[in-house]
Amino acid sequence: MRTVFFGTPELALPSLAAVAARHEVTAVVCQPDRPQGRSKTPVPPPVKVWALEHGIPVCQPEKLNDGTFAAWLRAQAPELCALAAYGRLLKQPILDIPSKGWLNVHPSLLPRWRGPSPIQTAILEGDAVTGVTIMRLTLEMDAGDILLQESMPIGPEENAAELTERLAEAGAQLLIEGMERVSRGTAEFRPQDNAAAAYCAMFEKQHGQIRWGGTAQAIHNRVRACIPWPVAHCLYRGEVCRIHRSAVVEETAEARPGTVTRVEKDRVLVAAGQGQLAILQFQAPGKKALPMGEYLRGHRIEVGEQFEDII
Repeated sequence: MRTVFFGTPELALPSLAAVAARHEVTAVVCQPDRPQGRSKTPVPPPVKVWALEHGIPVCQPEKLNDGTFAAWLRAQAPELCALAAYGRLLKQPILDIPSKGWLNVHPSLLPRWRGPSPIQTAILEGDAVTGVTIMRLTLEMDAGDILLQESMPIGPEENAAELTERLAEAGAQLLIEGMERVSRGTAEFRPQDNAAAAYCAMFEKQHGQIRWGGTAQAIHNRVRACIPWPVAHCLYRGEVCRIHRSAVVEETAEARPGTVTRVEKDRVLVAAGQGQLAILQFQAPGKKALPMGEYLRGHRIEVGEQFEDII
């Protein structure tokens, strides 16, 4: 099928590659280059880099709804538009353009976790299962009819970066199956149960703030959810430190939450509101992240020291 692909981050790359291998992708639409780092140099999104490397034209509209972009998309004459993590809302005049409609790859089991951060939120909330949904694109965010779904377990130690990679690959294969059904005229959609919908917000830096009064499991979930960004963080010796990897220790600690209770060869145990958290990979203020065993070979952490919440 003649297709225009919409996507921006690395999460969308497996879907783009799969679609381009089987269908005629006339163009790729992604968000504009954004400044990054201290130099604020504009950096192209991963989808743009991949498309240009493979000879596919790229469109990066700043404005979507002034008529100019709609005219451009209409000129592409797409039979279908495929979307994976594009990151912007599209209005009805644009949704009406492809003759066979839109298919969207959403990395959750809709209607659970509609919104911009379903992968991080599923881990943060302690979900044991997530998945991928292929759905129609509609004006209401992530509320379109469902074509296909595939579930998968979330590993108890799996972080958001690892889960994103698995879901991206699964989503690409499911998107291809959905496109084949649309092409053959055998696609059957079913409406979502709006009463069961759960929503997630955009992940922000504040989502990484550790609250030591919570359970060790909740803190561990936050550590996992915040990789690669914003990385779970708190105060240590009055400065911001980051925890990249952790484990739950079900031992009760008779200590104030945030207190170091034990220092071992390759981990440091810290009291939580319930249970203890073992810190396995640690980033001291102004330093790079290190396995805790390696950090302890050059630095001392004492029993009784305190990790503090950021107020």
